[in-house]
Amino acid sequence: MNINLIKTEDDYNQALERLEIIFDAKKGTEEGDELELLGILIDQYENEHFPIDLPDPIEAIKFRMEQMGYTQNDLAKIIGFKSRASEILNRKRKLSLEMIRQLHTSLNIPTEVLIQTY
Repeated sequence: MNINLIKTEDDYNQALERLEIIFDAKKGTEEGDELELLGILIDQYENEHFPIDLPDPIEAIKFRMEQMGYTQNDLAKIIGFKSRASEILNRKRKLSLEMIRQLHTSLNIPTEVLIQTY
């Protein structure tokens, strides 16, 4: 096992190739340990070089509603009134702290997504 830090794109590509070769390694073996270390290094490199922004709060709500088969009426039951749900989805009303808490609890949307400016 010869593992180095991933500093360049070539290092990154080599790490991905090696990861693919040892992907099915058993935990607790030398290759299993190598797999775990490579995964950590690759994750760190990707977080630095290919950051993923958090989704838009309203789009996250719509996406989660679609996943759960919820309608605007279901959202209204979570945050209060049907008109308020409509205003939120149409970006005419901002989310209040209480709405953020309710959406987090009911739809399991991370609060860091819901508190963003939109």
